[in-house]
Amino acid sequence: MPYLERKVEKLYYTIGEVAAMFDVKTSLIRFWEKEFDIIKPKKNKKGNRFFTKEDIENFHLIYHLVRDRGMTLKGVQMKLKDNREDVENNFEIVKTLQEVKKALLELKQQMDS
Repeated sequence: MPYLERKVEKLYYTIGEVAAMFDVKTSLIRFWEKEFDIIKPKKNKKGNRFFTKEDIENFHLIYHLVRDRGMTLKGVQMKLKDNREDVENNFEIVKTLQEVKKALLELKQQMDS
């Protein structure tokens, strides 16, 4: 039986890695960390931040509301405080629809060539 390599997922990501994922500066990540209590990275003795998968998902949710939907930071804070579950469900639906759109566009491109 051949060796099957499993996809290795990291437990912690540095602030630089998170910034690269979203194509933003590290200062934005630090700022949003202060503004939103749902982003809680672990810090070592030197003060280096280490973000978990949950932190990255929360950052992605905030990023979607601010950058894609055009909401203000105060608006996002109120929306997450009042109705976080609805916001998360809507965000998951949007992500799924984007993935379906991407797959359909790839299929169309393959059919055209």
